[in-house]
Amino acid sequence: MQALPIRVVLVDTSHPGNIGAAARAMKNMALRELALVRPRQFPHPEALARASGADDILQGARVCATLAEALQGCGLVLASTARPRDHYFRLLDVREAAVRAVAEAAHAPVGIVFGPEHSGLTNEDLAGAHALLRIPTGEQYASLNLSMAVQVVAYEIMRARGAGVAAAQREQALATPQDMARLYTHLDEVMSEVGFRDRTQHGGNLMNRIRRFLQRAELDGNEVNILRGLLTAVQQRRRRAGEGGEA
Repeated sequence: MQALPIRVVLVDTSHPGNIGAAARAMKNMALRELALVRPRQFPHPEALARASGADDILQGARVCATLAEALQGCGLVLASTARPRDHYFRLLDVREAAVRAVAEAAHAPVGIVFGPEHSGLTNEDLAGAHALLRIPTGEQYASLNLSMAVQVVAYEIMRARGAGVAAAQREQALATPQDMARLYTHLDEVMSEVGFRDRTQHGGNLMNRIRRFLQRAELDGNEVNILRGLLTAVQQRRRRAGEGGEA
């Protein structure tokens, strides 16, 4: 079976054995792209031992300094979480998430992000995700071992492929995380120029709120260009007004 362009991204993994076991889980389910963000120990003999025949996945793994680097070129980004998060994030059951991943992989690589064993992903790590992925568990003990979580997600992706999930209907692929980051930087510049700031009691959450609803909108590259064109027009208009042109 040909591997889909679905990238498993492990962030700040502390135990090398979990990296090896995750590689084995991926190979079992015909996934090949593994990216490691700041692994504590890699390469490591225990990772190789736990891979049990998935040595090629480990050898092909990319070690990255940042999550943004690991997700470079991706369209849809899903972030695994076991903890309750605020309601501004879209939350998908693992089976639904797998169907979305398979459908979107026809257009651009999909990134599925897993956090460190003891703390999970930070809110900063989640900021670039289009949706959160949750694996249903018993209420009394919801925490899964990292490699077990990768195995469950990889299995559901294999299952979705077997069900013949159709490619998502898109004229353009989703904007990459890099495109979205440039949009947010541009938006922040314009908000500063026009004096648009968070006026709520607590303050400081406006950009986070904007990021989350734009991530939920799942913009494609053309839509990002439209928004950035609008922002540029606002800036140009203000410059002309400042130079004594039309207000």
